[in-house]
Amino acid sequence: MLEALIFVVFPFCMMFAAISDMLSMTIANRVPLLLLAVFVVVAPLTGMAWSDMGMHIAAGALLLTVTFGLFALGGMGGGDAKLIAATGVWMGFGMPLMEYLLTATILGGVLTLAILVFRSSPLSHVVGRNMLLKNFSEDAKGVPYGIALGLGGLLAYPSSPLVVWAVDRLAAQ
Repeated sequence: MLEALIFVVFPFCMMFAAISDMLSMTIANRVPLLLLAVFVVVAPLTGMAWSDMGMHIAAGALLLTVTFGLFALGGMGGGDAKLIAATGVWMGFGMPLMEYLLTATILGGVLTLAILVFRSSPLSHVVGRNMLLKNFSEDAKGVPYGIALGLGGLLAYPSSPLVVWAVDRLAAQ
């Protein structure tokens, strides 16, 4: 059961955030809250030391501080900031977090360039009313960066501490 929570909740939240941001340009507060709540419940049950749990939460707090500053300066959306922080809690300090941040940054750059090219193309006017593409067509909408954050999270997740624990546990059975 514990392994199921680890294998399902985080990927579901990442996909939900990506799709939600693509369709509505918002990431609901319940997504990072669910990620945080499930981590706080699951981590001790895996035998994670309290000090390690504290470091995971500290990683999220540091990311929230930095991303909140970027939000206050208008450089990022509030939902993106909260999602990055909640993802940081699952990744903890270390290579999984670095992998997540680097992957999400690269994917976000590619996404931004693709959207800018799409918006300047005649195709954007033709498909601008399509439910899936309307937020990509309108300049005033910004960039649904949750897509990059969600995909980056999914790509980095297999090396995260909880997944490593769950895979090791299943392999030992």
